[in-house]
Amino acid sequence: MYEIKTWDEITVGDKVSIAKTITEADSALYGAATGDFGPVHVDQGYASKTIFGQRIASGIMVGGIFTSILTSHLVGIVPVSIEDRFWFTGPVKFGDTLTIEVWIADKNADDRSIVWEASATNQDGGEVLTARATMKYPRRPPPRM
Repeated sequence: MYEIKTWDEITVGDKVSIAKTITEADSALYGAATGDFGPVHVDQGYASKTIFGQRIASGIMVGGIFTSILTSHLVGIVPVSIEDRFWFTGPVKFGDTLTIEVWIADKNADDRSIVWEASATNQDGGEVLTARATMKYPRRPPPRM
């Protein structure tokens, strides 16, 4: 559920963890929405010759899951993203069940910025993606929903 959260409701250390199985349907919908039809994601013949040996999901699609968890569970809809950094540390295969953790790492009252971090591990405990990003929280009250 998306909600409006005030600056004071956001606390360093707040954390959410969810499990998500990555499916071919997820990838197809993401590709259709973004135009990301890289051959390692859609062409088994090509992907079988890569280091991965099979098609893999788009890493930035998983990054999008991070931001969805962030806004739906931690900070709400008010803060605005100003910098996102992702480290793609392992492949995400179709059928992998990821444990995704997103947490508030820092909060700076001077410029009303929030730093969040995230990680995703597969069902075997292998890390596949990490992130660190900064959001700004506006000083004026948000519009009512």
